[in-house]
Amino acid sequence: MPSGDAPAHTVLSVLRGAESWLHKRGVDAPKRSAELLLGHVLKLTRLQLYLAHDRPMDERERAAMRALLTRRGDGEPVAYLIGSWSFRGIELAVSPATLIPRPETEEVVGHALERLPAGGHALDLGAGSGAIAIALAVAKPDARVVAVDQSQNALAVAATNVARHGLGDRVDLRHGSWWDPIAADERFDLVVSNPPYIDPVRREGLAGDVAAFEPPLALFSAAGDVLSCYRAIVAGLERHLRPGGWFVAETGVGACEAGLALLAMQPFLAAAQLLPDLAGIGRVLLAQRR
Repeated sequence: MPSGDAPAHTVLSVLRGAESWLHKRGVDAPKRSAELLLGHVLKLTRLQLYLAHDRPMDERERAAMRALLTRRGDGEPVAYLIGSWSFRGIELAVSPATLIPRPETEEVVGHALERLPAGGHALDLGAGSGAIAIALAVAKPDARVVAVDQSQNALAVAATNVARHGLGDRVDLRHGSWWDPIAADERFDLVVSNPPYIDPVRREGLAGDVAAFEPPLALFSAAGDVLSCYRAIVAGLERHLRPGGWFVAETGVGACEAGLALLAMQPFLAAAQLLPDLAGIGRVLLAQRR
């Protein structure tokens, strides 16, 4: 305790104050947000924070925490504030140029891994932070993955993640729209994608922080056409997916049934399926190349 009248601001008191303030602002998971933000400021893990609960915090540290809290209170996602997020246990850099990786996409990766053969060649269309491509390469050390995105800013984040995890020799990042960077003779055992499938004129159910902060390029289909990106992808599957290879894509409310119908009507595809996520929502589109 300092010699003055005011008690010291400790890790624990700042955590409790931050949680209370975020709760009053209506922020989801205020305790977890406070822990992640303070851990970022102090460069401590969650466990280390609580082991150091009585550690005094100086004004510089508290000012940094206040700045982050203000932004979180305005709805900015924690992942963007701390610049990273975990995906299948893999720590990834993220930025407002990329979607924040979500548990639903982890489920998509699980289905993709089941269909990627040993030594397989995979293509991730719409790579963003590189989450899907990196997760495939980490789980399958003998796989090679090409990852495509039309956003140079997103690819810069993906390049950071590829380098961080030492995958530069197996994850090939390419700039362009969908199939544009793929050579005419390239063939893949697996094509996977989390494409934009939200109609920008029908945003019901889209969380406010997602709409306000995550990249529209990665969220929204063409207006009035939730299948616009799926059609662009399907257009290249007959040429680039090997016979017996699989297409695996994320989908969601408003697009899942239409996406399944699109796959089912392709004569070169078989076994079209729509699988639910853990919440029972149609989430994973699957089809196999004849």
